[in-house]
Amino acid sequence: MSVHRRRGQRPDGSSGKLLVIGGAESHSEEDDTILERFATLAGGATARLVVIATASESPADREKEYQAVFEGLGVAEAVPLRLEHRDQANSDHAVAALERATGVFFTGGDQLRITTVLGGSRADLTLHARLAEGLVLAGTSAGAAMMSSTMILSGQDAAVSTASVRTGPGMEFLPGVLIDMHFAERGRLNRLLSAIAMFPHELGLGIDENTAILVDGDDFEVLGAGSVTVIDAGLATAIRAPIENDGPIALCGVQLHVLPAGYHFDLAERRPRD
Repeated sequence: MSVHRRRGQRPDGSSGKLLVIGGAESHSEEDDTILERFATLAGGATARLVVIATASESPADREKEYQAVFEGLGVAEAVPLRLEHRDQANSDHAVAALERATGVFFTGGDQLRITTVLGGSRADLTLHARLAEGLVLAGTSAGAAMMSSTMILSGQDAAVSTASVRTGPGMEFLPGVLIDMHFAERGRLNRLLSAIAMFPHELGLGIDENTAILVDGDDFEVLGAGSVTVIDAGLATAIRAPIENDGPIALCGVQLHVLPAGYHFDLAERRPRD
């Protein structure tokens, strides 16, 4: 699947919705806005949800955790789909489970596990096809990071530099963006700025914990308790990202938006609206 789409463009014919969660979403009955929205969009009392914990080092624990949460929200069923190896991701069982689902949820962990196990597999192709048919696809933390074309893998350096972030190819469910999670809580502004300097054609989305974006076509809505930071280097007047010596980055004229719950953003026009 090509990464050379226009900025913010969804896969051709896509009619499904994406719920991209910055991690640490609330599971309490008093504040379950994000996961309740996912369950409702997937069909509510008739929803058939699949939980994929490929990213986790303890998949059984994460499967049990989210099964209990979704069952508490009243869905018809919430079942795990264990994908730890590529033969599982290419199996008839995986395809059948994804074909039947009305909503699919990816847990947190290590996003590289998702791309190496699922990337290019029959499960991957089925998810893209089902998204075009109306599937609701959600992911938290690593399950959010993997949705973009270019995926942040790691990076903790406090400087804005080419050494501050490591990237790789994502699953491309949401082309044209570069997603970072746990954003405010882990002080990742410099990391996202560093990534966007090297990939200025991408739109940077930094999503706080217990916060999400609900993507419907070219529009996303902010949900949850925190904010989404949008970094747009498209109209930058100068960018200097010295790859050869991992030196400091220069960014001039970059646009930055901070959007709390209730705000919308037009991915095609690259502008917020309330």
